[in-house]
Amino acid sequence: MSSRLGFKFLCGLALSFVGAGVPLAKVVAMPLPKIAPKQENRVPAPPFPEGLQWLNTDKPLTLEALKGKVVLLDFWTYCCINCIHTIPDLKKLEAKFPNELVVIGVHSAKFENEKEAQNIRQAILRYEIEHPVANDKDFQFWRGYGVNSWPTLVLIDPAGRAVGMASGEGHYDVLEQKIGELANEFKGKMNLQPMKWALEKYKRAPSILAFPGKITGDEKGGRLFFSDSNHNRIFITSLDGAVQEVIGSGKTGLKDGDYETAQFFRPQGVCYDPAKDVLYVTDTNNHALRKVNLKTKRVTTVVGNGRKGGYPPLGGMGAAGLLASPWDVTLLKDSLYVANAGTHQIWQVQPETRVAKPFAGTGGENILDGARGEALLAQPSGIATNGTNLFFADSEVSAVRSVDMSKGAVNTLIGQGLFEFGDIDGMNPKARLQHPIGVAYRDNFVYVADTYNHKIKRVDIRTKAVETYIGTGKPGFKDGNFLQAQFNEPNGMAFVGGKLYITDTNNNSIRVVDLKKEMVTTLKLSGLEKVPAL
Repeated sequence: MSSRLGFKFLCGLALSFVGAGVPLAKVVAMPLPKIAPKQENRVPAPPFPEGLQWLNTDKPLTLEALKGKVVLLDFWTYCCINCIHTIPDLKKLEAKFPNELVVIGVHSAKFENEKEAQNIRQAILRYEIEHPVANDKDFQFWRGYGVNSWPTLVLIDPAGRAVGMASGEGHYDVLEQKIGELANEFKGKMNLQPMKWALEKYKRAPSILAFPGKITGDEKGGRLFFSDSNHNRIFITSLDGAVQEVIGSGKTGLKDGDYETAQFFRPQGVCYDPAKDVLYVTDTNNHALRKVNLKTKRVTTVVGNGRKGGYPPLGGMGAAGLLASPWDVTLLKDSLYVANAGTHQIWQVQPETRVAKPFAGTGGENILDGARGEALLAQPSGIATNGTNLFFADSEVSAVRSVDMSKGAVNTLIGQGLFEFGDIDGMNPKARLQHPIGVAYRDNFVYVADTYNHKIKRVDIRTKAVETYIGTGKPGFKDGNFLQAQFNEPNGMAFVGGKLYITDTNNNSIRVVDLKKEMVTTLKLSGLEKVPAL
């Protein structure tokens, strides 16, 4: 890590930029020192680069114009689970210091797809970010401040001098203390006029769905279940889109109860158990696994209590089984398997005893095959099964991987490393994906939501050959044949009734693939009078 600005580092993290390449550095654990408490020890913060695209504001910002405010720079990239975990802390700080603090997001993209301003705008809307964000696609801001990992937070005092830098997540307490101290230190010299921003949310038209996450189906009953993630609810529809039920009040929270009163917080994964007529939901931002009894129409919590699990990830029972951003779930025999993105692991949950524990992955982030207790994963975000083994989208290494249940081993079908990504069909190791987050299985193929390539691809599990199945590779919203159809960051997939259903997340839509006609259409929702107003 670089310290050329004279900042104190609160902790180390994972990634370093060296020349044109972006290799992985070792995780470094450091104590939490004080952050430049004396003004004479602080150095002037570098000016903000000119010519950047800005979002959530109607004009570019300068450091000079922010004199009199405590400024907190958040260097992030929207694929990164640690960056996502930092957002709630930023919101709490903004609420505690509404007149003293200005948070600025500096989006320094890891993936090519993340460099596009429109895609950053969608991420701002998805995570409900309400502070200005600079598109630092060429890493001008990043280099100027000597940053070397995501996320990194830089604190600047009201005189425009650098106070300190912290990498990684979990710094709320020390930042709250230092911002309070700076407010007292500059009492009478601060600009306490509230800042008003031209937020992206005010430019967005309302829609029935908001960033739908995952989808599954009830083959016998002819039903679809999908998460309306940013509306904090689950839809049940017929296969042709007639709304049957909506599960959840739409309010953010962790509350059990009937369909009208239960609360979720950005749910993602859904998994249907036909033997029990039960739906399981990964309640992602509540770090919980929920159960929906479709007969009694009640929601209960299987695992979790709203707090994010940390390191070492140990597991537990019921409310003590702390997950971390669970993104998807599947059922194999009598066990649930959860893509626990926040600790880079697959977890196993026994739904009857409510015991949850790590199943594959050490908790370290990378790509390493081997025994499931020794393998390294990187933000698994989608999971499926063929009834024998598990398949999962390991998003940060742009990989599709499997767990051989008979041998207890993790294997890679496609994927090479944290910074090996692209859009290349063919055989491993040359083939490339770009941050896939969804998988489905059918007839010896793993179908992949190649999310940042805006495609559906498939991998032959016998040969490991990868091919584009649907999509042009350009973000868009277009029905048509497989070569014409366009998606915008597709996410979940499910085969139901001889068709493939896809959550087209940034298009706020469900897409339908007719496998025989090789055509893509958009599911038209009907019966909307059953959808409660938000």
